[in-house]
Amino acid sequence: MLSSKKKLQLVAAFATLFLFALGVGCSGFFVDPTLTGITVGPTATIQTGKTVQMSAVGTFNDGSTKTLGSGLSWSSGTTSVATVSASGLVTGVAQGTAQITGSYKTQSNSATITVQLANILKITVTPANQTIAQGSPQQFTAMATTTSGPVDITNSATWNSSNSAAGNMDTATGLFTAASSLTTTETTVISASSGGVVGQTNLTVQ
Repeated sequence: MLSSKKKLQLVAAFATLFLFALGVGCSGFFVDPTLTGITVGPTATIQTGKTVQMSAVGTFNDGSTKTLGSGLSWSSGTTSVATVSASGLVTGVAQGTAQITGSYKTQSNSATITVQLANILKITVTPANQTIAQGSPQQFTAMATTTSGPVDITNSATWNSSNSAAGNMDTATGLFTAASSLTTTETTVISASSGGVVGQTNLTVQ
């Protein structure tokens, strides 16, 4: 028969073991989730001298997401095109594209920022009113007239052809390739746009 003192000692021992097990269980249950990746944005187009605020959202192994703040670092892959501050504020410097990267702990990701010229007054597309043979290539050039002078925007403008039957337009470079085996003469309007300004010329394929 156990004495009252022994009983109290056993109860105290079991209570200690229970509290220890409970503590281990709780600490295991409340382990911080692990960061598995981040998403950076926005992907945006801005004009020189303008800004856009970047942000990053973390994804964790428990399926949760959270906007990241302290500890997040930023960098620009092309600082001559766009710079980025420690807080993620991007500033357009010159026309072109730049990859803006956000890094947090062991994870990183990027978004593309396109910078266009500001203060474009007019866009001139050359050669003007051209006629080419079927199957022939034609390289077009776009010159932007700005408040600070003319700038070649051939490789940064967005190109378009109004008539796909006439041929194929490379929307990034301004290279048009006329269609082959046409049964009729085709005409199309070639346009280059940047910063909300559009320049145009006519092209005939025969």
